[in-house]
Amino acid sequence: MKPEEIINQLEYNIDVYKHLLLRIPENLIKWKPAENIWCLLEIVSHLYDEEREDFRARLDKILSNDNNWNPIDPAGWVTSRNYIYNDYMDTVEKFLFERRKSIKFLRTLDHINWKVKVFHPKFGEFVALNMLCSWLAHDYLHVRQIIKTKYLFLNSGLASGDLRYAGEW
Repeated sequence: MKPEEIINQLEYNIDVYKHLLLRIPENLIKWKPAENIWCLLEIVSHLYDEEREDFRARLDKILSNDNNWNPIDPAGWVTSRNYIYNDYMDTVEKFLFERRKSIKFLRTLDHINWKVKVFHPKFGEFVALNMLCSWLAHDYLHVRQIIKTKYLFLNSGLASGDLRYAGEW
């Protein structure tokens, strides 16, 4: 995909997230299929932090040839930042606001060399276009995670727990 197409998809995902995260049952917000699996509140809190502190910030660093990436711990933030105590609707709105801000930032990048490289301590040589693609891939991973959480929640409410008629998951 071309950078413009990726940016368009990131923008379209605003509506995807709205439809997946708004108007859901209250008892689904903090529901977990297992203790070690994130609930919707933790997922959207993660998306909010990643939008601000990871993808947009790090893409900006790459494009500025800045190898000094602040360390982040997205998986650890779930507990260290007490995501479970966040206000769900407020967090959804803050995430969507940050995504719109990201789109504005991305739309300013008219004549960018998407092949510019920096060194990442874990991934080695890292190209700006890879970061942009990873951003969209991250969306897809969490869209899948949200849908799976909703699917498992639906299944948990059935006495038989049997959704085979719907098809294979």
